Amino acid sequence: MRRGLALALLSLTACVEPEAATGPGVPPPSDACGASALQALVGKPLGSLDFRSLSRVPRQIGPDMAVTDDYRPDRLNIEYDAANRVTKVACY
Repeated sequence: MRRGLALALLSLTACVEPEAATGPGVPPPSDACGASALQALVGKPLGSLDFRSLSRVPRQIGPDMAVTDDYRPDRLNIEYDAANRVTKVACY
């Protein structure tokens, strides 16, 4: 009887939702690169952008391009689609 009760209680602990991790995971979104000021670029042709006006050269990411997976909140990334239109401007 006790063994059955202990097994039932143990089974119920598997139904409890785990607590959210508080360790070093994905950092919150940052605007250290100034992407929020450049959101007007979304939808524009990539060729019409003047990168000389920016404080640093952004990383340009096209469809199916390989990019490094390191997180740098100060790096400006400009993603574009197959039609060379800007789809996303973000810091990462």
